Amino acid sequence: MERSLRAARVATFVYFVLDGTLMGMWLVQIPAVEKRVGISHATLGSLLVLLGLGAFIGMQVAGRLADRFGTRMVVPASGVLCGASLVLPGLAREPWALAGALLVFGFGNGCLDVSMNAHAVHVEKAYNRPIMSAFHATFSVGGVIAALVGARATSAGMTPAATLGVAGVVGIVIALLPARSLLATAPTSPATESAAARRPRQPAAKRRTVPARIWILAALALMCMLCEGVANDWSALEAKNVLGAPAATASFAYGTYAATMTIGRLLADRVSRRFGSAAVLRYGAATGAVGLTVVAFSPWIWTALTGWAIFGLGLSGCVPQLFSAAGHADPAAAGANVSRVAGLGYLGMLAGPALIGWMTRLMALNHTFLLPALLLVLAAVAAGILRTGSERESQPDPEPESELAQRA
Repeated sequence: MERSLRAARVATFVYFVLDGTLMGMWLVQIPAVEKRVGISHATLGSLLVLLGLGAFIGMQVAGRLADRFGTRMVVPASGVLCGASLVLPGLAREPWALAGALLVFGFGNGCLDVSMNAHAVHVEKAYNRPIMSAFHATFSVGGVIAALVGARATSAGMTPAATLGVAGVVGIVIALLPARSLLATAPTSPATESAAARRPRQPAAKRRTVPARIWILAALALMCMLCEGVANDWSALEAKNVLGAPAATASFAYGTYAATMTIGRLLADRVSRRFGSAAVLRYGAATGAVGLTVVAFSPWIWTALTGWAIFGLGLSGCVPQLFSAAGHADPAAAGANVSRVAGLGYLGMLAGPALIGWMTRLMALNHTFLLPALLLVLAAVAAGILRTGSERESQPDPEPESELAQRA
């Protein structure tokens, strides 16, 4: 059992890296695809909304399929769909074709995103300790791989269709290889089994009702992922346009945020295990708010970079805790609940940059960052929601990983 559980954990890491790599390959090719199709930045921005719409629909579909047929079947299928659809934007030559390609690719990416997160919840439950943040950290590793491979392909003169096609084929192969290592069912620890046995049975109609707690988690995910979207799209522009930093230096704004985000997610599981997921969200969101406030009022680029670093470190563990709490709320509906939280959070990531753009008509760009900072303060205040049914203090101490490996 220990060996198969470790194999399932490794397989989950593979799918997170795969998802980050496939999405990153598309992002790297955006300028070339835009030029090939012959559209403006404004038109591209409108078409990218279809990518988000496809992802949102895919999340809802895959979440329910994962609960009905199991993540062992849905995760590899989603990976194959995501890899196969990656080539479509590279083949598009007309705006309408690119629109359809982005909708299909977004659907595949949304399916993979939710199904692998649902499986990660099952693995985390079997380990009986927090491991979700480490999975999310490897998604960022996939982005780094995509940036390196994409740059190499561009320098070699490969077309977007060839680059995305090769990446898609490799992605399909990788999606199939670890499929047998995935968990067949959602395992439960003795503590969770006894807790489920003590829980009174509810009428079927009531069980189908989505608990209010799930929607609160989804609202918190929207707040946190909105802030992520702001950093993704506006950090470099703020450094360049407001602080007057050279383009090369301005790029460090996003780079600093991304680096501390990855480091924080690698450490967040240990912090969550020691202090609880509510503490990770509360103090992480508060730290992120401090970082954004520093950026908003910073007159110097180096102070702003410090603010972005603080922001990334604080925000790093917040979203994984919310996904984990949604999945653990009801193991039988883990996929559907994760899809609700991830779907609303994804909408926040898309809406955040647009909201900031609208607010720049009323105030300076750096001052608009006070709104996402306020949202993080609200998330910190509401962090106590994670204590209800998600903390594991009442369960037996988890077995150290070193002992688990020795017996495997």
